[in-house]
Amino acid sequence: MNRRLSMLVAVLAAIFCTPPFARAWGCKGHQTVALIAEKHLTPEARQFVEKLLGENPIDPKLKRWCGNATPDVMVDASTWPDDVRNERRNGPWHYIDIPRGKHKGSLEEYCGADGCVTRAIEEQRIILKDKSADPLKRAEAIRYLIHFVGDMHQPLHAINNGDNGGNCVPVKYLHHEPLPNPQHPEREDYSPNLHQIWDTEIVERDMEVSNPHRYADELDEKFRAQSASWVAADIHVENWAWEVHELAEAEVYDAFSARIPVEPDVKPKGCSDNNHIGKRMFEKHLVADEAYQTRAAKAAETGLAKAGVRLAMILNDAAKTHP
Repeated sequence: MNRRLSMLVAVLAAIFCTPPFARAWGCKGHQTVALIAEKHLTPEARQFVEKLLGENPIDPKLKRWCGNATPDVMVDASTWPDDVRNERRNGPWHYIDIPRGKHKGSLEEYCGADGCVTRAIEEQRIILKDKSADPLKRAEAIRYLIHFVGDMHQPLHAINNGDNGGNCVPVKYLHHEPLPNPQHPEREDYSPNLHQIWDTEIVERDMEVSNPHRYADELDEKFRAQSASWVAADIHVENWAWEVHELAEAEVYDAFSARIPVEPDVKPKGCSDNNHIGKRMFEKHLVADEAYQTRAAKAAETGLAKAGVRLAMILNDAAKTHP
């Protein structure tokens, strides 16, 4: 019995010893966005992107959370901002905390001094379009854009409910019960949680036997008719963020049978803050069952497809300024 208990603790420790930040869409999701974008690049943009990335490669000594480098430079670039997240201190650039219950308007008040995903996208676009900028900085701008456009289309990267973007919302996902961190139960963080399942589990279950290349093909074909209207709407990053925020309200929080009330507009440092948000959410016994998975997968598919098409729009626009 002691041996079995030790093995259980070891497994749980492994779960909670993953990097302490959330990586929107996970490895396969970000790779899918890059692959969809490739399908919508102009020949000029493809040459522009491949030249910059090829001549300014990622440091081969860098630890890559998603495994070894891939031959496809855009796929390889898609997860780089997470690899350098601690070194570059770019954590706030991956999301924007728009409080639940808010609607259209300027996003500036929700973008802190350290930045946010919408500001980061606009800043990196400026660098990329500047022909006099350092080529290394322009290559890094491409990597940031590939990642951040994907990030912004993960619903929990555009909303906050006093719960660290859903990281403090324990859920039973299918048959997986939420379990506390065995090393630090006082932190009141659990796995699975709402952010975790939207980052990775929902998408990878929807992919089933597919890999990112096949999944990108499937999504691009599925949304082919709609993609023309996304392109016609042009590049409006703040509008995209509001659109994703509204989707998060409807398809993430309101999709549960149990009501999740709007919390105060606070940014807890941990799940024991905000009047023990982690414990309070755990006591709601939220269940993301097969019905939730099916509904969420549809929303995730749309988000991935839009992210890919919109990323291509940004890169195509930047390539126009290239001699």
